[in-house]
Parts: sequence; structure tokens; C-alpha cells
Amino acid sequence: MLGDGSRAGAGAGAVGAGGECGDGLAVRAVTVAYRRDEPVVRGASFDVQRGEVVALLGPSGCGKSTLLRAIAGLEPLAGGSVSWGGEDLARVPAHRREFGLVFQDGQLFAHRNVAENIAYGLRVKRWNRQAREARVGELLDLVGLPELGARPVTELSGGQRQRVALARALAPSPRLLLLDEPLSALDRELRDRLAVDLAELLRATGTTAMLVTHDEGEAETIAGRVLRMREGLVAE
Repeated sequence: MLGDGSRAGAGAGAVGAGGECGDGLAVRAVTVAYRRDEPVVRGASFDVQRGEVVALLGPSGCGKSTLLRAIAGLEPLAGGSVSWGGEDLARVPAHRREFGLVFQDGQLFAHRNVAENIAYGLRVKRWNRQAREARVGELLDLVGLPELGARPVTELSGGQRQRVALARALAPSPRLLLLDEPLSALDRELRDRLAVDLAELLRATGTTAMLVTHDEGEAETIAGRVLRMREGLVAE
């Protein structure tokens, strides 16, 4: 998928797991509650260093996707804080956090082709046409779809759609990539293969990422560190 294994090794070695957070993500005593007496997430605290890939592993209904959405700014906090580089994000709306998001269904724009989907965030940031095209070409190569830029996304397989969703999220070089069960809709064989590809992609690009999954093998394949979540609580 990525070709040059030396790039993957360099990305993986940039930051070691388990040290001080430095200028990455800091989650402190985060509580999320849809009703005041029923918290979905209870006092979650952890760090994600720049360049680190962390998985949040837990069963369905444990609150892991809610926590990811709270980090993204899509769910309000009932308590605690989320910061990046020492900056509290409480007053920063989701679209200004410079975080990329990939969901289970990809959420591609059906009326746009592959290249147009990938270029969407670059258009929003007002990249010029030449720079957009170069970046899209680079990402198509990285996700293993170099010849499919002009193809309608409605003609793609499930695995190809998720590769495009990843490329679109990575295009503006987000400071944090949040992945919510990105492979769970795929069959087991394809899922296992894409987990390996995704791990290589994140390390090759030096992307700081947080993955939500209920699959332990997937978590261990993709992430350098795994946090476990059960009944709203997070632990190493």
C-alpha cells in the first residue's frame, strides 16, 4: 500500500508511548452526560503525545464513541477539560480544532468523485488548484488508489470507500485524527488487511491518532498503546 517501509519506521519511532504528553492531547477528568444523573463517560483522563497512535478499546455501549465525539467538540462536557498543546479547547468549536474525523460509514459526498472528496478540506482552506491536485495525488498513492481519482464514490467497494475517507481526513494534515470504528462495517478478511494498511499509513505520515474499536486484535495492530474502557471509565 505504501511502498517504502523506511518511511513507516521513521514515523513510528518519532514518539515513544507512555511518556509525558508534551504538546499533544490532554484529556482531564472528562465527564459526558446526556442526563445529569446518568453520565456516559465518567472522569476520563489520559494523554496522547504528538505522533502517537492510541486505541480506545471497549464493548458496545461503554461510552468510547461518546468520548471521541467530546474530544472532537461534537458533544458538550459535563465536567473536565480537553486541551491541545496546553490550550483549553472549551471555547473552540469542532470545525476550528483542526481534528480529522473518520466514521464507520465514511460519510463521503455521493455527488463528488474520489479526487473531489479528498480535496474537500483543501478547498475549505483555500489551497490553490495546483497544490490541491498535488496533495490529492500524493494521498491517492498513499492509500493505494492511484488510478481512481475520477471514479464516482458510488462505484467503490466498502474497503475503497474507507480508504478515500481516510485520505480526505488526512488531506489538510490534521493535528489529531479521530477514527470511530472505521473498519467495523467490513468483512473480517478485508478488515484484517486494512488494519495493517492503516497502521502503516498512520506511521508513515507521522499522524497523531486516536482509534475507537471493540476489536482487541484491531487495536493491537493499529495502535502503539491501548486504553481500555468499560461502563464509562478509562484505564490503561
